[in-house]
Amino acid sequence: MDYFDRHQGGETAILVHLNINQLDDPDDLDEFELLVESAGAKPAALVTGTRSKPDAKYFVGTGKAEEIAEQVKAHDAQIVIFNHALTPSQERNLERLVQCRVLDRTGLILDIFAQRARTYEGKLQVELAQLNHLATRLVRGWTHLERQKGGIGLRGPGETQLETDRRLLQIRVGQLKAKLDKVKQTRAQGRAKRQKSAVPTVSLVGYTNAGKSTLFNRLTDANIYAANQLFATLDPTLRSVNWAGVGNVVLVDTVGFVRHLPHELVEAFHATLEETLAADLLLHVIDSSREDMHEQIDAVQNVLAEIGNDVPVLNVFNKIDLTGEPVHIGYGEAGKPNRVYVSAQADIGLDKLTEAVQQLLVGQLTRFDLRLPPTFGQLQHALHELGVIDGIDYADNGDAYVTVTMAAARLQQLLGEFAIDPFDVLPDAQAQSLMPVLEPFEQPDPVDVSANIEPMHDDII
Repeated sequence: MDYFDRHQGGETAILVHLNINQLDDPDDLDEFELLVESAGAKPAALVTGTRSKPDAKYFVGTGKAEEIAEQVKAHDAQIVIFNHALTPSQERNLERLVQCRVLDRTGLILDIFAQRARTYEGKLQVELAQLNHLATRLVRGWTHLERQKGGIGLRGPGETQLETDRRLLQIRVGQLKAKLDKVKQTRAQGRAKRQKSAVPTVSLVGYTNAGKSTLFNRLTDANIYAANQLFATLDPTLRSVNWAGVGNVVLVDTVGFVRHLPHELVEAFHATLEETLAADLLLHVIDSSREDMHEQIDAVQNVLAEIGNDVPVLNVFNKIDLTGEPVHIGYGEAGKPNRVYVSAQADIGLDKLTEAVQQLLVGQLTRFDLRLPPTFGQLQHALHELGVIDGIDYADNGDAYVTVTMAAARLQQLLGEFAIDPFDVLPDAQAQSLMPVLEPFEQPDPVDVSANIEPMHDDII
């Protein structure tokens, strides 16, 4: 059998999407078309169909496979892209029939990641995922891979070219995993330093194109790339931000997720995803304007479950400027915030996001009235740095009357750092609220007053 020569480039693509088990999912088809555009291909035609189950040989059945071949010839397409995961044999059979390259959904996503990887770590992770995916697809359209080596010194049973390629691939995979282990160690050292310095970490997670990078830019005044396309951001970005009421926080922007995210990617990007596992809080950014919002939420939760996440999550419903939803904080059964509604693009509701993060990281917010003498200037400066001061007035003697809104535990921590007695700066009722509640065995022994009273004598006039 004559085998075709592989095309080294080209962007004209024929798209294939089947509804399996009578399940019509138009949103999944829309996402597929966005993936194709993100990869840089130009869709020339879309072939759709319905099957009760995939065909073992072509996935689409013989008649539909011939229709795809006709579309390839009609549009002079260089690639056929399936919105499904194909087996190596199905890809091989389809390529023989349509005489061009066939790519499944997993390969498409891997190609997008390969284009977007910029950092050393990102390139290692993408290459590892590609090699894991390629391991079962080495035969493809080349017959020479089944030939044995020959020549002087190489005669005999020998090793086939295919076996050689597989061995070299395994060696390369081992090298990549070793390099990623070093990256993991570096990340672990960085996390250990942040934990030692008591700097909390907040990670942004969510479906791709939900607005994570836009929100990240708003919160950090950064200028990382953000665009209305899938996987606009691939490499994780860390920034230190002084979050009002909380203090210094490390904010992490992570890669976006999609439905049916290839397992190879989850495994290869485990070092990156570990940043979410080590966070103190996850901000799950959700595109609230999408009709399939709940399906996207499920996709993100599935990936988080796959990596074993147990970090508290705050759902951030983004793009309320498109839905008309009012800005507000939603609370769960425990009285803690579990959702907040904002628009990162329109800069709406970020103050409510800050309030929710404060409550989750440092506790419920309370209003305090402090009287700070001039000698307590360091405490006043620290309150300014936290951004918790609501108002301030000065008396003639130089005392500052400061009104703050912050968590009681955070104020208690600040007073302890500067060795200030709460009763010296707060009204008695507020100062008492900051005092620890003592167990019965911790209570001081009562003083016997009668023991200190001298007995009275009758002869004393």
